[in-house]
Amino acid sequence: MQQLTAPEVANLLAESSTDKPVLLDVREPWEFQTCHIEGAVSIPMNTIPSQLEQLDRNQPIVCICHHGMRSLRVAHFLEANGFGQVINLTGGIHAWAQQVDPAMPTY
Repeated sequence: MQQLTAPEVANLLAESSTDKPVLLDVREPWEFQTCHIEGAVSIPMNTIPSQLEQLDRNQPIVCICHHGMRSLRVAHFLEANGFGQVINLTGGIHAWAQQVDPAMPTY
């Protein structure tokens, strides 16, 4: 598993030569409604085990939460279940709002 900062994930998303990763937001629905990265998929952390079939094991996945701890746990879970290209957004959506998109609401 890789751990990337918000600017590093932004650069990854901007690169046209790479496969675009799935942005897996594992926060609760109310958190996702408050703010999220455009194109992110919302699957709350507690539902990940029952939702694995929604995810492509061969596609890069960036796990996102509020500060990076829940997403780290999900990233480890995904790796343990055969997902090979897992990335954790360190600092979570909060870091994204501070370092990449200052117009994004925070909570």
